[in-house]
Amino acid sequence: MSDTAVRRLDAGTIDAWNGFVERHPEGTFFHQTDWTALLEDAYGFETHYIHAERDGRLCGVLPLALVDRPIIGRALISTPFCVIGGALADDDGVACRLEDAAADIADELGVDYIELRNHARRRPDWTTRCGYYTFRRAISADPEANLKAIPKRQRAVVRKGLAAGLETRIDRDTECFYRLYAEGARNHGTPAYPRRHFSTLQRVFGERCEVRIVEHDGAAVCGMMTFYFRDEVLPYYVGARADARRLEAQAYLYWEVMRRAGERGCRVFDYGRSYQGTGAFAFKKNWGFAPSALNYQCRAVGARDLPDINPLNPKYRLAIALWKRLPLPLANRLGAWLSPGLC
Repeated sequence: MSDTAVRRLDAGTIDAWNGFVERHPEGTFFHQTDWTALLEDAYGFETHYIHAERDGRLCGVLPLALVDRPIIGRALISTPFCVIGGALADDDGVACRLEDAAADIADELGVDYIELRNHARRRPDWTTRCGYYTFRRAISADPEANLKAIPKRQRAVVRKGLAAGLETRIDRDTECFYRLYAEGARNHGTPAYPRRHFSTLQRVFGERCEVRIVEHDGAAVCGMMTFYFRDEVLPYYVGARADARRLEAQAYLYWEVMRRAGERGCRVFDYGRSYQGTGAFAFKKNWGFAPSALNYQCRAVGARDLPDINPLNPKYRLAIALWKRLPLPLANRLGAWLSPGLC
C-alpha cells in the first residue's frame, strides 16, 4: 500500500471524513468526528484521528483517543464511550495500513495497550476480546407490524406499560434525564458519567440527539438519550427511578422510541451493546433481537497483561454491591471521577 498516505485529521478534512462515514455501507454514528468534542472538551482526552488518502481521495478513517485513567489504564482506544470503532476503509489493505499506523502511535505514546472496537476479527496476531454483543433489527413504518414482531411475552409487558397511564415528552436540556440516569446507575452499582457528558452530546449532535422523558401522574420516572444516524435509531443511554419497573416504564419508553422512529422513516433499530450473561443482554433478546458478536481487538504495548474489564468479572462483585448502597450525591461525585475509566 505504498500509494496510500496516512494523515492526521485537520479542520480541512472534517467534511470529507464525515461524508466518507455517511456514504460507507459500514459507517456508524460512532465514526463521526463530532465525538472529538466529548473526548476533548468534556474529558480532556488526547485524540489521534487518522485517515488514509489514495490518489488525493480519502479512502479510510480511524478515530483514536488516548485514555489514561484508573481501571482502564493508559490505552489508545477506538473509540471511548462507543460501541464500535476501528478502521472504516475502502478495502482491507487500507484498513490494515491505518491499523499499523495506529500501532505506531501507540508505541510513540507509550501506552499499555491499544484497543480497536471492531465488529469482525481482522488481525489474527492481535488478542480478541469476546463477550460483548450488539443487537440490531429492521423496523417498519407500521407500528402494528413492529408490535407484532416483539415476542408474545415481551409484547404483553409493553402493553402493560401502555395501560399504565404513562406519557412521554421531549426535553430540551439534560437535567431531568441526568437525575434519572444517575439514580438508575447507582441502583445497578455502576459509576455514573458526569452531567457534562450528556450536555456535551446534546449540544454537539443537536437534532441527531433526542432526550425523551416518561412521566406518570406528572412525575418523571424514566428517561432516554437517543441518537439518529442515516435511517438508524440508537437508544443509547437510559435511566429510571426504582418504581419504573412496577409501571414497565422502560419497556414503554423503548416501544415509544421504536414506534416514533419507524414513523419518521428509520428502518434500523440499534439496541447497542450488552455483555453476555447480564440482565441487559437477556432484556434485549426478550424483544426478539438476535445478538451479533463484537470482536474488540487489542495489542499489548507496555503492559504484560490486558485488563479484564467486564461487568461479570468476580473481582468487581463487592464493589458493585457497595456502590448500590452509597448515598446518591456521593455516588455521583465519585462516579464523575471514576466513570471515565469505564469508557
